[in-house]
Amino acid sequence: MHIAVNVAAWQSTRFIELERENRLPRNTASSKKQNTVRINAGEWRSRLLKFPDAEGLRPTPERVRQTVFNWLGQDLTGLHCLDLFAGSGVMGFEALSRNAKSTVLVEKTGAVYKAILDNKTALKADAARAFNTDALSFLGQDSQLFDVVFLDPPYNQGWLEKVLPLLPAHLSPGGFVYAEAEYAIEPDEVWQVVKQSKAGNVFYHLLKLQVN
Repeated sequence: MHIAVNVAAWQSTRFIELERENRLPRNTASSKKQNTVRINAGEWRSRLLKFPDAEGLRPTPERVRQTVFNWLGQDLTGLHCLDLFAGSGVMGFEALSRNAKSTVLVEKTGAVYKAILDNKTALKADAARAFNTDALSFLGQDSQLFDVVFLDPPYNQGWLEKVLPLLPAHLSPGGFVYAEAEYAIEPDEVWQVVKQSKAGNVFYHLLKLQVN
């Protein structure tokens, strides 16, 4: 019995020594998962953007993005864009890849915001500006006018109802709003629905201000 205890103690001590020497694999279950999404077209076509897991973060599917940029005319030369719930940043960076003049990316989650900065550096996207804040705070402080605003907020939190009423003051004449939602957006006295479609459970729309 004395020998068995000594052997067990030696094995336990040796395990700790090997772990310290990095000779045993560590438990990586707690490490943050890195995901990727691909830019479809333009200067950075096929480049991958990296981003971590985060609550409510679900990049716009590739097929949907292709449709959206078809709606917008493929080439965004000279346009100023706002990606208001940036997440992976794929809509904003794809806009720049398609020759947009500038893109502002707004993301409130710290780790996701850092990934946007890392992707901006990797792409050398000097025309991108990123802000670590929430959508309402940004709109309350910024006065720039945008030609295209991308809205892909977390579902079931009422974000579109909060944000859409504020956007007319931030939209250039003739500007568009792209909006994703868990429901179909209906036209009203402020917004006309120019285009709309559905992919799975995602409803996506191209909105424009009503002409009075």
